[in-house]
Amino acid sequence: MGKVMYNSAGTVDKQHHLEQFAPLVKRIAHHMMARLPVSVEADDLIQVGMIGLMEALNRYEEMPGAQFETYAQQRIRGAMLDELRQLDWLPRGARKNMRQIEAAINALQQRLGRSPAEKEIARELGLSIDGYHGMLLDARGAQLIHYEDFAKSDDDDFLERNCADAGADPLASLLDDDLRYALIGAIDGLPEREKTLMGLYYEQELNFKEIGAVLGVSESRVCQIHSQAVGRLRAKLKESAWTSIA
Repeated sequence: MGKVMYNSAGTVDKQHHLEQFAPLVKRIAHHMMARLPVSVEADDLIQVGMIGLMEALNRYEEMPGAQFETYAQQRIRGAMLDELRQLDWLPRGARKNMRQIEAAINALQQRLGRSPAEKEIARELGLSIDGYHGMLLDARGAQLIHYEDFAKSDDDDFLERNCADAGADPLASLLDDDLRYALIGAIDGLPEREKTLMGLYYEQELNFKEIGAVLGVSESRVCQIHSQAVGRLRAKLKESAWTSIA
């Protein structure tokens, strides 16, 4: 997929590559959507991602020897992040909802000695099951680990923290062996469907629509299950000693 094609004039065949790499733009957009609030539209990300792809093609002619697919991914993701910054949003509501879900899960785990069921979490929050599902959707974009878990400052860039590529993931630089083992243990203790979902998303890098097809549920239901799994993991990890460094 990364091989660059040239036309008879000896320049990059841009139309060919726009068609060839359009699925890459869509994949990046849909995978990024899980880190964003529901107010962000996937089609908007895809549109600006295609602009980023065109910019990559225009600049690639000046960069012989560069690996195009890697370069294109950076330009596509960069264009999406730039667009999100211009929207001037910060999903504070998502983080507030996740803190409430974490607190409810933690309280129930302490009382019950096991992972609580959805209905039990909803009841703890004083919500109907539909209301709790709506809260899970609103919590979309909440991450397993934020930089503020390791520092008091909240001045870092939310977009860079949550939407950057895998090489910039805080997990890659901040997790020590103890936390890795705690995370592995926490994931292993998830309900089976949530554990499967986390594996499909973080290991196999499927997007929510693809995961829905595997699990036989809607994309919105996948979003709810993911948010709940994140809440369980954060609640579990907060019981571990690593939180003392926050």
